[in-house]
Amino acid sequence: MQLPMTFLWPQYLWLLLALPLLVVAYVWLLRRKKTRLLRYSSVSLVQQAMGRLHWRRHVPPALFLLALAALLLAASRPMARIALPSDHATIMLAMDVSLSMRAADVKPNRLVAAQEAAKAFLQELPKNVKVGIVTFAGSAQLVQPATLNREDLVAAIDRFQMQMGTAVGSGIVASLSEIFPDEGIDLGEMTFGERRARGKSLDDAAKGDKPARKDVPPVAPGSYASAAIILLTDGRRTTGVDTQEAAQMAANHGVRVYSVGLGTVDGEVPGGEGWAMYLRLDEPSLKAVAAATQGEYFYAGTAESLRVVYQKLSSRMQIDKKETEISSLLALLAAVLATAAAGLSLWWFNRTV
Repeated sequence: MQLPMTFLWPQYLWLLLALPLLVVAYVWLLRRKKTRLLRYSSVSLVQQAMGRLHWRRHVPPALFLLALAALLLAASRPMARIALPSDHATIMLAMDVSLSMRAADVKPNRLVAAQEAAKAFLQELPKNVKVGIVTFAGSAQLVQPATLNREDLVAAIDRFQMQMGTAVGSGIVASLSEIFPDEGIDLGEMTFGERRARGKSLDDAAKGDKPARKDVPPVAPGSYASAAIILLTDGRRTTGVDTQEAAQMAANHGVRVYSVGLGTVDGEVPGGEGWAMYLRLDEPSLKAVAAATQGEYFYAGTAESLRVVYQKLSSRMQIDKKETEISSLLALLAAVLATAAAGLSLWWFNRTV
C-alpha cells in the first residue's frame, strides 16, 4: 500500500476529533472512582481497590477506541494504491527487426538475444494471458494475432526477418489496431495520409475488409487494464508514424506502453564479420513514450540484463498497483478490535467493555 490515502467522503474525518473527548471522559471516570474509594475508612480496602486497577483494565477500552477510529476511517471511504492480481487479457510484443539488430554488442547479437528473452517471457506469463506479436522496421506488421497458444508465438518469434528502417511509432499503432480491432485503426492511412486515401479503390471500400474509423473519446492514461504493449527497439525512429503521436494515441486509449531500450546508448558497435556500425539509442523518446502512457522505461545493455528486464515485466503483468477503496478492510479491522475488546473484558473481568 502506498500513502498518502485519499478519501471519497473526507467530511467524516471530522468525527475523529470526538476520540480525544472519549479519552478525557475515560480518565475522568477513573479519577471519580478513585475519589469514591478514598471514602472508605480502611486504608487496606483502598489499597486493595487500587490494586485492582491493573493495566489489563485499560486494554479493552483501548481496543474499543481503536475500533471506533477504524470505523470512522471506513466511513470516510479511503482510497489507496495496493498491489492486486493484474487483469491484463492481452499483451502485445512490439519488437524491432531493423538491420541494426545484427549488432553483436549484445551476445550473440541483438536480435537473437531479443528472441530468446521474449520466449522466456512467454513461459513466465500466466496461461490465461493472450499475447500478440508485432514487428517493425521500415513498416510494422502483425506477425501473430493475440493468442493463448505459446507454440504459435514461439514459431512467430523464430520467423523474424530483418529489414531496413525503424518505424517505432508504427509498431505502437499496429499493436493498438490488434487490441481494438473494431475501431478501424488504419496504420497505412496514418503513415501515408491522403495519398493512401486517394489510392483506395471503390472495390476496396465496398469490400469492407476493415471497419470504419471510429471517434473514441479519450480516457485517462493507463486506465485500460485489459491490455498492455511491450515495445523493444535498439535505435531511433527513421520512418513511419511519429513516435510521440503513437504514444499519445495509446495514452488516449488508456493502454500502458512499457518501452525497452536495447544495446549501446551511443557510439560505434561491432556488427559481426569484421564490420562496424554507428548507432545511437533514442532513450529520451522511449522514456517519453512510457511517461505519456503511465508505463515504464527499461534499459538493457546485455543479453543478461535483457532477460532480467523481461522477468520484471512478467511480474508487472501479473501484479498491478491500483487505486482501490479499502473501507471494507477497515470495517473488518474494527470488527476484530471490538470483538477482542469484548472477549478480553469477559475473560478478565466477567463483564463487557
